[in-house]
Amino acid sequence: MNPYNFGHPDLKNKSVSLAEIEDLELLYNNGKPFPKALKELLFLAGEYCYILDYGIFNSQQEMQDFVRELLDEDNLSIERPFFVIDVYNAGDQFLYVYLDEGNNPAVYEGFHYFEINFNGYSHLTSTSLQKFIESQIGAVKQGGNPF
Repeated sequence: MNPYNFGHPDLKNKSVSLAEIEDLELLYNNGKPFPKALKELLFLAGEYCYILDYGIFNSQQEMQDFVRELLDEDNLSIERPFFVIDVYNAGDQFLYVYLDEGNNPAVYEGFHYFEINFNGYSHLTSTSLQKFIESQIGAVKQGGNPF
């Protein structure tokens, strides 16, 4: 039994295919390969991850498009290529990585709701995606909720 599935055996990480990852690379990184740590995350747990919240979305593409649409509606933008790895608080907050920071990019938290200037309200949450994932797994191992 997986001790990190909160006692629910049906909670298992689910991957997305390499073909789907390549499609995402085309859409969000101009066809360039994603950073290695992100590609591994998607391959291991891109459809469902018990330490990240993908919200109500049926695919990574839906989640990416949702965040971009909300940013656009609020006249906000992220000028560098980025990829959202988690959404929460009804989609008002999200975690993301820049796709131009090497193979293990830092994780940032962004907010996009009324009267908040995005450029002034985004901050670093972890020095690397790998460390962030490890800390989330550590929280679950200690009996905590990663959300």
